[in-house]
Amino acid sequence: MLRIGVLTGGGDVPGLNPCIKQIVYRAEDAGHEIVGIRRGWAGLLDYDIDEKDKERREKWVMPLNKQRVRTVDRTGGTFLHTSRTNPGNVLADSVPAHLQGVDAPIHTDRRGREVYDYTEHVLKVLEHLGIDVLIPIGGDDTLGYGERMHREGMKVVAIPKTMDNDVYGTDYCIGFSTAVTRSVEFIHNLRTSAGSHERIAVVELFGRNSGETSLIAAYLAGVDRAIISEVPCDVHRLAELLVEDKKANPSNYAMLTISEGARMVEGEVIETGEADAYGHKKLGGIGQITGALLKDITGQNIIYQQVAYLMRSGAPDSLDLMVAANYAQMAMSLVEQGRFGRMVALQRGLYTDINMSTIMQGVKRVNVAELYDVEQYRPKVRHVFGMPMFLM
Repeated sequence: MLRIGVLTGGGDVPGLNPCIKQIVYRAEDAGHEIVGIRRGWAGLLDYDIDEKDKERREKWVMPLNKQRVRTVDRTGGTFLHTSRTNPGNVLADSVPAHLQGVDAPIHTDRRGREVYDYTEHVLKVLEHLGIDVLIPIGGDDTLGYGERMHREGMKVVAIPKTMDNDVYGTDYCIGFSTAVTRSVEFIHNLRTSAGSHERIAVVELFGRNSGETSLIAAYLAGVDRAIISEVPCDVHRLAELLVEDKKANPSNYAMLTISEGARMVEGEVIETGEADAYGHKKLGGIGQITGALLKDITGQNIIYQQVAYLMRSGAPDSLDLMVAANYAQMAMSLVEQGRFGRMVALQRGLYTDINMSTIMQGVKRVNVAELYDVEQYRPKVRHVFGMPMFLM
């Protein structure tokens, strides 16, 4: 019998709960014990080994069984909760009370901040909890620390999720299909207001370093123009194109999607607030800035709509349900085969697994040459033979 820990880190996406449920059902049928680690890596960082109160311990760690997860797959998000905590990069003001004064290595993060590395504490917590195998479900940040755990000697099997679909090494991450489905639905709904008021609609979508959600949503919804993270935008050229689109539309409106991580030519990505444990600041607002500039240049009235968390809210669509369930089955198969340091993946339409170190070996971005017209700021999809289902 194995004692298996499961955690979800980073942003929530539809499909996490069904994935957890399938892991629990498969594990319980095989006689294994499942422990849910709450709030991502924070659950291990903030767990106090000396805490005697059971209720306080269950704030961070909870036993899982079929009865407890029986209905969780009917909703989106993650009932285990999540965080963007990185135990290897902890700012001084974020150190938990029980770790104050405990010696830990100090280094400088990508933002030049002094941070503490409490990986040794995390390993002690896992040993204290009797965790034999760890299954982190997350994006490249969460799984990057999972890969660190594997290098430290922990048995790890990873599951990729992120609505941006940008984990390197897999064609698909849990949450992407639902995010695109939501985006297409909201874009079409917004047409009624854009057309009624004869305006240019600017729809800002999530997408930090990859513009895939903006590109694919625009492609599927028939949006006039799409600005993606990979290609800086000349707003004057964009304004000309949108005015032409508006005139050519019998209803006298035009629509634009834009990734939150996009930027203007010679401009900067719009970031606000304090950087998280992975060095990321909060993105958002480029659509509003672009809309204001378009209004100044064209004299046209603008509708600005930031879809944001609505992209990742609610229950998963059927594709995310299927991939989440199948990734869970694959992860458990790897556990039972004793194959650790692996990440489940989809490549060229086939389920497979890869070495976790692959996550750190590259970055996944839109194939601009094949899929995007950099002069016209719109999807350019012509040749799809031999390409993955989602073109990325």
